[in-house]
Amino acid sequence: MSNPTVSLGESELSMKKIFILLVIVGAAWEFYSHTGQITLGPGVMVSEVPQQESIDSAASHNMDGYSIAEIAKFSIKAKVLSRKNYYIGREADLSPVDLALGWGKMSDEAVLEKIEISQSGRFYRWRVKSFPIPRREIETHSANMHLIPANNVVKSAFDSVRKGDIIEISGSLVNVVSNTDGWRWNSSQTRNDTGQGACELIWVENINIVTL
Repeated sequence: MSNPTVSLGESELSMKKIFILLVIVGAAWEFYSHTGQITLGPGVMVSEVPQQESIDSAASHNMDGYSIAEIAKFSIKAKVLSRKNYYIGREADLSPVDLALGWGKMSDEAVLEKIEISQSGRFYRWRVKSFPIPRREIETHSANMHLIPANNVVKSAFDSVRKGDIIEISGSLVNVVSNTDGWRWNSSQTRNDTGQGACELIWVENINIVTL
């Protein structure tokens, strides 16, 4: 007859090993996604500006207890300046990743190497010792964007995006409201704002890495 105490101990030990393995795998992926970087060299890689079109009859979606209302069609081609994965918080229920994106001179690595870029708390931050381009150009040619995948194919595609990539995104800017308590998360509708509320919240229908 087996000893129940021994069996329980072995089970707990196995679970601890699985947990430790998952932690290691997660940490390895975080390291890869933050340190894996594509280098394309100097020069403007994206000359196009983001495209936004008004919607006459807005579509809406339901996801995990949230109502998602499209407020404008949106597409962008841009360079990934930074990426940040999120796992906790209400926003993470919808958006697992933020991308800081740049276009125009903010897609030029000769400019970007003089700008320190970071992300945390759903914000994108930058610092310079001296301005390689005018401050306002940095502000209006880069943005932090919260990505909501429209389906599992898009969600899986997020995993392939690395800092330095040139990507194309199409979908819609959206506003979100909780069906239970009215909590809201709204998108910016202009590229000219800064600070609180200046991030785009995007319902992503397609995302592609551009091969140059």
